[in-house]
Amino acid sequence: MQVQAKKIFGVLLISFVVYTIIATPDKASDLIAQWFSAISSASKWVGNQIGNLAN
Repeated sequence: MQVQAKKIFGVLLISFVVYTIIATPDKASDLIAQWFSAISSASKWVGNQIGNLAN
């Protein structure tokens, strides 16, 4: 039962993402840019922390 729920959730999530991209491409591109910025910042922070531990 859980496997089916995960599959359904995955399909719904993908459908929502595709709908958002088609319906509001400007907002979708802004959201993607924010995600990449957040991931970049987190990666830099992790790198700095590892560098501090190595010193």
